[in-house]
Amino acid sequence: MELSINGKKMDSHFKTAFEVREHIGDHNYIVILNGFQIEENSELKERDQLTIIRKGLIPKREELESMMMSRHTPYVHEKLKKGKVAIAGLGGLGSNIAIMLARIGVGQLLLVDFDVVEPSNLNRQSYYISHLGMAKTEALQKQIVEINPFIKVETQKIRVTEQNVKELFYGFDIICEAFDKPEAKSMLVNNALEELPDIKVVSASGMAGYDSANLIKTRRPMKNLYVCGDFENGAKVGRGLMAPRVHICAGHQANMILRLLLGIEEI
Repeated sequence: MELSINGKKMDSHFKTAFEVREHIGDHNYIVILNGFQIEENSELKERDQLTIIRKGLIPKREELESMMMSRHTPYVHEKLKKGKVAIAGLGGLGSNIAIMLARIGVGQLLLVDFDVVEPSNLNRQSYYISHLGMAKTEALQKQIVEINPFIKVETQKIRVTEQNVKELFYGFDIICEAFDKPEAKSMLVNNALEELPDIKVVSASGMAGYDSANLIKTRRPMKNLYVCGDFENGAKVGRGLMAPRVHICAGHQANMILRLLLGIEEI
């Protein structure tokens, strides 16, 4: 039967997952079958995806990507590898969304931000003290290379304006709007939907403070527009931005982007 073993398709005479494990290594090796780490032996079927991982060993580069993505549902990675996502704003939302998209293997990311990392960013954004003073585009790109060297990362250290929306984002499947200020959000969303009618926009509104996480939802107000948040709690004096709710909203956006790249448009 045809199997995929550590990312390579091959004809195999093995009947069970543990037979493959014993052929490659021993009982201490991790066995992942179709995205799930198994503890008990399982019979193999045509086109099963099997990953055998030895703990503590850095694999060869040609095997590394398949091992990184082995916990995905089968055939998801092939679709994500073709995806092209632009992230506008690399703060609490955008920096964390970029990291999530890198971990799931989105093939091409465009990171857009004009700012540098400063100390007040560290309470919720995906940066470290060692990044202080660096351009956010550069600091985030360095992190992504360490997480997933198999994706293409482009950066633009520039402020997004009405005049450059089309030029910046043309050719991408999805724009992730991750700005702080409401006027910047509306500018990007309105111009993108008008000038790039085939693109999908995943935006956010309302994630400040420490109200219930269950208030954060994903909605679809228009055909190509998805908005995540509680739609009420913007940042203001006495209600700041804190990591838990910001990260939850970022997770909503990243998950909606994932679904769109897989061809699922329902929220």
